[in-house]
Formats: sequence, structure tokens, C-alpha cells
Amino acid sequence: MPRFQAPTQFKRFLLETYFIILLLVDSEIFFQVDTLSLSTDKIMFDHGRKNPKKKMIFNHIAIVHNYNKMTANTTAAARRSVHSYLIRSISIYSTTKKTSACMLRTMISNMLLPFLFLFLSTLLYILPKKKSKFNPPGPPGLPFIGNLHQLDQSSLHTSLWNLTKSYGPIVSLRFGFNSAVVISSASLAKEVLKTQDLSFCDRPSFIGQQKLTYDGLDMAFSPYNEHWRKMRKIFTLHLFSPKRVHSFRHIREDEVSTAMKTIHDLALSGKTVNLSEVMKNMTTIIMMKMCFGKKYHCRDGLEIKKVLGLLNEVQAYLVDLYFSDIWPGLPFVGLVDRLTGKMNRQDKCFRSLDSFYQQLIDERLNPQEDKSYEEEEDDLIDILLQLEKDKLFSLTHDHIKVMLMDVLVAGTDTSAAIVVWAMTLLIRNPVVMQKAQEEVRNVMGKDGKISEDDLPKLAYLKAIIKETMRLYPPAPLLVPRETRKEATVHGYQIKQKTLVYVNAWAIGRDPKSWNNPGEFFPERFMGKCDIDFKGNDFELIPFGAGRRICPGMSIGVVTVELLLANLLYLFDWGLPDGIRKENIDFDAMPGITMHKRNELCLLAHVNF
Repeated sequence: MPRFQAPTQFKRFLLETYFIILLLVDSEIFFQVDTLSLSTDKIMFDHGRKNPKKKMIFNHIAIVHNYNKMTANTTAAARRSVHSYLIRSISIYSTTKKTSACMLRTMISNMLLPFLFLFLSTLLYILPKKKSKFNPPGPPGLPFIGNLHQLDQSSLHTSLWNLTKSYGPIVSLRFGFNSAVVISSASLAKEVLKTQDLSFCDRPSFIGQQKLTYDGLDMAFSPYNEHWRKMRKIFTLHLFSPKRVHSFRHIREDEVSTAMKTIHDLALSGKTVNLSEVMKNMTTIIMMKMCFGKKYHCRDGLEIKKVLGLLNEVQAYLVDLYFSDIWPGLPFVGLVDRLTGKMNRQDKCFRSLDSFYQQLIDERLNPQEDKSYEEEEDDLIDILLQLEKDKLFSLTHDHIKVMLMDVLVAGTDTSAAIVVWAMTLLIRNPVVMQKAQEEVRNVMGKDGKISEDDLPKLAYLKAIIKETMRLYPPAPLLVPRETRKEATVHGYQIKQKTLVYVNAWAIGRDPKSWNNPGEFFPERFMGKCDIDFKGNDFELIPFGAGRRICPGMSIGVVTVELLLANLLYLFDWGLPDGIRKENIDFDAMPGITMHKRNELCLLAHVNF
């Protein structure tokens, strides 16, 4: 019978787990060490080499390091290393001072516990597991880590999409101690987001999200409860009602005009236009003026970069998982999270965010101290402060801060990302771009400026935006949900507290829903096709559906349409010298919002 060959990932997992448990068991030794750097190939201590107790740690490290270089067949070498390790460890304890029997027993138990864990983990890995026929299919996972090692965290949506090719449109996974299912077809998305929406409309409680949302006071990441319903009502009736969206029209048109002036100047000077940067800056300014009525735009770009940097940091922590999220309930993982420094960095980010919002609230409550904001229509902070004053919703300053965060994080990201992906697709498909330019220029003539009143006339432009969101949805996995109670989907049982990912990326590329799904073909949305993105057609759900559909969808779409129409109307676009259209990549960055990894830099030529 052939020997059992442990996969490399599993060996590394066992080694790292061994070392973590070892340190936690002998915490006195651990906390005497000043600096620790651990990897599977190199383990190093910067201090403490002369301390006898710390020498024992080096002996522990030695066996881990030696074992990491063994193959599954070098059992004799493994036995010699273990034997040598035990002898050296005992000799260190016995030669330092007169060791009592109690200390010796403690030492031996400390050494045996990690080996016991290794043995049990290996046994769990080797023994076959019987999977319930009522659970969705999915790849087998490893003990302790589940399926984490099988997923590419830099492109999670594509990793999950690839699993559907082997296991079908509903896949069961484990992320550490968390059960998860991934939905990758329009029919099952309808089942989860509409038919059984009430069973699937909760949110998981992750550490990063809880901290940045003031313990779940926001709407986007809040669990489904009375508080969420109150927040949703504020968004739909007071912040993003049709009347309110229309009232901010002048902000959108003014800032789009300013962005076009920037591109115009670059075009006349023959300089390359960094569309990714221009779009991010402009959408951030729009959302900041909507929220605060103050134009956060210094000519040197320092202030807008500061705001963008803070918002990018916030979004990174909103999607980042801690060890405590992956292995909830284990006593040592909270300590590990703290020792990595991640919690301290997030606390610092939260304090910066809170200070940023508090300063803006103070300025609004004490206008005599800052008269720089524009006295126009009420902005969102005015509306929220008035609601707080009226005591209609029992709002506090923390509620106001977290609702503004929802608006800024979602609003500045999605619109810019969609426009950049659309221009990337158009520059790779010049025939489609030419057709779009002909439409917008025929409709507008030589007026020189496009307003929101002109957008309903641009049917092909709208089709391009739909096709862009089909191929590159702004949130490819939407926002993860969690089951409120046990449910049955497609004949499979989904337990309570299961993570639910709806893969909008995979649904948009499903051949059962789309002909030639990998092709950029806006004409598919012309003529008799009435598929829309408003949550009723589950083949296209870039903004989600059901109770959790994005409340700011309308304001995001009108911003994208206005931007793209002006870009195509005012300029002809080309590539910098030496770059061919085939060299334009479609690599994406990880995160809730899917941005193009490499910035889109093009040459603009003035049309008029």
C-alpha cells in the first residue's frame, strides 16, 4: 500500500498551527520575546538568544523548520529530529536550575499538546467524511481551514465561478468554522433574493464591519431587524427619494463639466489622461458636495487625495477578515488578531474617520466658525441633523456618521468603477465606440454640453452601460448575506447562520442566461430585450435585489450615464504611443467594489 502523501498546503497548515499553539501554551516564554518573524521557510528571533527558557523556543523552532523540509517518506529523519528535540528540551530545563517534578510534568505536557493536535488533524484529514445528501455539493476541505486554501483571495469571484463548472450553480464551502454557499445562476438568485428573501436577508457580523459601523448602526452591514428597517426608511424617503436625487442635479452637471474641462486641457497639451484618477476624483467630489455642501477640491489635489485615501482604507477594512471571523469561539484567536497589529491599525483608521465626520458635523452646527460651505439646497448632513432634531427616528451623531459612510464608500466607488470598465471595453472595441459616439453626437448636434434631460434619448449608450455591468458588475459578489433561519434551495438544506454569496459576476457570464456570454455585445439589450438592472430580472443584478437592493442605484446610474455621454460626445479616444488595444488588460483589484487593477490611461482628442 502506498504511503500517505500530505499536500504541501496541509503540511504548512499543520506546521504553522503547531507553532501558534506552542507559543500560546507557553505564554510566559512567548511574551519575553521581543520580535517574531515566522514563515514556513524561515523562523527568526531578533532577541533573547541567551535566556535558557528562550533557548527552548529555538529548539521548538528547529523541529518545525526541519520537518518543513522533509518529504512524507523521510520517517526515520522525522523520528530522529523529534527524539533529538525532546532530549535537548529536557536537558535545557534540567541544567538551568534544579527543576521540580511539577515543572518537568508541565514542560512535557506543553510539548505533547502540539503533537497531539498534529496527530488529530492528520487523522481528520485522512479519514473519509460522509457528506449529507441534503447539503449542496462542494469541494472537500481541510480540517480547521476548510476551503480557504482553494480560493484565490485576489480574485474570489472568479475562483468561485470556476467551482460552478465542477459542482453546479449552488456550491457549499467552509471558511474556517463558517459554512457558506455560493449562488451562481439567475434562477437560484431569484429563489434567494426574492422568493425566500426573508430567510436570506441577514448580514454576518464581522469584526471590521462592526467596528467601522459603530457596532452595526449603519444600513449596508446591519442585520435585518427593526433598526435596519428604520435606516432603510431614512435612505429611501429622505436621502435618495426621486425628488432628492433631482435636487442634486446641478452638482452632478457642474462637476462633470469641471472634469471635462480638465480632460480638455490635457488633450490640448497632448498629455495622457489618467481616466481612473479623473473619475475617482470627480465622483468623490460629487458625493462630498451632496453630503456636506462643501467643495472638497483643492487645486493641488491634496485634500481630495486625503479623503480618497481615508475612504479606500475604510473599504479595505470593511472586507478584511480577522482570525476571529474565520475561527469564532477559539480562545486564542483574539490574541493573535491583536498581536498582528491589524486591530490597532483599524482602530487608528476608525478614529480618523470619526474625527473627520465630527469636524463636519461641528462646522454645520456652528456655521459662524466656518462659512466656506455653499448655501444652496439642503445637503444630506442638513437633512440628517434635522431628523435628529425632530426626534422622528431617535438618531444620534453616530447614526449620522455611519449613514454618511455608507453614502460615501458606495457612491464614490461604484460610479467611477463602471465608467472606467466601460471605457476599457470601448477602447478594445472601436466599432462599438464609434457607434456610441455617432448616437450621442447626432442627438446633441453641436450644442457643446449634455444635460440630464438628454439622457433618455441615448438608447445605445444605456445598452453599453448594461453590458458593462453584466460583464463587470461593480460588486461582483454583492454584499455577503447570512441565513436567518434554515431554508431549502434547489432541494438542498441551508442551515441557519450560513454565509450566502450571490456571484453576480458568474450570473452575468452564464451561458444558460446569455448567448455568447464572454462577448461584449451591447446590441443584446436593444430591440425587444427588456432586461433591466432594477432587481426584477435576475440575469442582471449589479445592484442586488429584494430588501437589500442598493438604495442609491438611481443616483449612481444617472451619474454614470452623464459621465460616459460627455466623454464620448466631447472627445475622440486613442491609445498612447507604443500601446496596442490588445495590451489593455482587464485585471481587477480585490474588494467589495471591483476596480480595474491597472489605471486606464488614454489620449483624448477634442471633437469640437
